[in-house]
Amino acid sequence: MCTVCGCGSGELRYNGQPARPAAPPKASTSVGFKPAAGAAPAAGHTPTPPPAAETHRPTASAGALHYGHGPAHAHAPGLSQAQMVKIEQDILGKNDRLAAANRDWLARRGVFALNLVSSPGSGKTTLLVETIRRLAGRLPVAVIEGDQQTEFDAERIRATGAPALQINTGKGCHLDAHMVGEAFARLAIPPRSLLLIENVGNLVCPAAFDLGEAHKVVILSVTEGEDKPLKYPDMFAAADLMLLSKTDLLPHLSFDVQRAIDFARRVNPGLRVLQLSSTSGEGFDAWLDWIADGAAAASSSAVEVAETQS
Repeated sequence: MCTVCGCGSGELRYNGQPARPAAPPKASTSVGFKPAAGAAPAAGHTPTPPPAAETHRPTASAGALHYGHGPAHAHAPGLSQAQMVKIEQDILGKNDRLAAANRDWLARRGVFALNLVSSPGSGKTTLLVETIRRLAGRLPVAVIEGDQQTEFDAERIRATGAPALQINTGKGCHLDAHMVGEAFARLAIPPRSLLLIENVGNLVCPAAFDLGEAHKVVILSVTEGEDKPLKYPDMFAAADLMLLSKTDLLPHLSFDVQRAIDFARRVNPGLRVLQLSSTSGEGFDAWLDWIADGAAAASSSAVEVAETQS
């Protein structure tokens, strides 16, 4: 379980098939479990609240409580800040080692990998479908789809003719480097190609997990608030490119484009921004040019790696 987001584990599936046989349910080992007010403890269970000195109390301001100001920058009932920091370091340390292995695997094959992240409904899958359609005959594309359940998005991608693997995370709210590395063995990823990884729709936890990609690409649709970069700063800070999507809808909305860009660059001054619409095609040439430049660099690097190892 992720101590930052609280997402569960044990329900991972690839194209609808369990990643491994389901393990029998284990007894809870939660530290310091405390039932909600008025709730009776489970039979035979004696709650053990954490020592008072370790209880994380929020800082307060007028009209707000802030739980993100401790060393862990988060709150989990029953865990001290020190415990949370240790668990997160262990989880992310292992993930980073696996991500480095993924990055090496991709580099040796000249594969340009992008991790597409956004909130639900931003238009990621539609963007992928249109991108694949426009790259047909120019650059091979493979796709890893991340969702909690269903294969709907992978089926949409396969309808374009591109290979796609669906990863269902169950209660998990993000992909991690292990999941993506497992996908490499199950998905036909051509050398010197483009790998598009559509992460689970979530602007929080995917920011913390390196998958081995060349770039995180954050998608913000104009149907969302322009203040999203300030509300979810970690995601926009982790990204190299922001795609402002669904721009064909701007005449019907009160979305302030420049304000959204200013907020994003307040979080990440070096963030590149492209505006586009998968419906009208506006801005797609700039997006495809950016992909082409990255894919060419990845292909060139693969040649250099091969020469170095020969």
